[in-house]
Amino acid sequence: MAKLSDASLDKRAHVLAGGSRMGWLDWLCRGLAALVLSLCVAACGGPGVARADLAAPLPQVQVEDYRLGPGDRLRISVFGEPELTGEFVVGTNGMVSYPLIGDHPVQGKTLGELTESLRGSLRRYVLQPNISVEVMNYRPFFILGEVENPGTYPYSAGLNVMNAVATAGGFSYRADTRRVYIKHADELAEREYGLTSTTPVLPGDTVRIQERRF
Repeated sequence: MAKLSDASLDKRAHVLAGGSRMGWLDWLCRGLAALVLSLCVAACGGPGVARADLAAPLPQVQVEDYRLGPGDRLRISVFGEPELTGEFVVGTNGMVSYPLIGDHPVQGKTLGELTESLRGSLRRYVLQPNISVEVMNYRPFFILGEVENPGTYPYSAGLNVMNAVATAGGFSYRADTRRVYIKHADELAEREYGLTSTTPVLPGDTVRIQERRF
């Protein structure tokens, strides 16, 4: 076999050394990229995201947008017709029993929608009925879990979760005071919210305070 000259050996050593440096730099770049990626994933999966992923608090209930339901007490007034004026409670069937008309559907209607439907039904008996409807008492809310006195309580306008907890006697010593679970009356499942004074409670809501995890 022909022997390589000293010059050829030096050239090959230089190439191998350069290749080693390039391999080391490539390994270093890959390692740094993996580290940055892992830090991003950790940041996204940390406690901050758990709070960011909480369902956005609903706005405070507005009278004109409120959807009526069982347990709401209404005052229905018909101008010049005292026998058609009075207070009526929405029954469990979602209706009110009203003079002349009988059972009239209420559940799911706003005050404006109910006013129009009553006006339409009364036109058979009253000429151009002048009707107004207002909520006297909203349906109660329910609070369960880690509070001192779980149960059913009257709803008041502007209620938030901190007020609801105070109404139920405050937190128990085991309560998780960071989050709350609320099932709204028109929904099938509860949702998680931040437990703050900006999280409203709506009429008919079921509020659950869970036990904290040590």
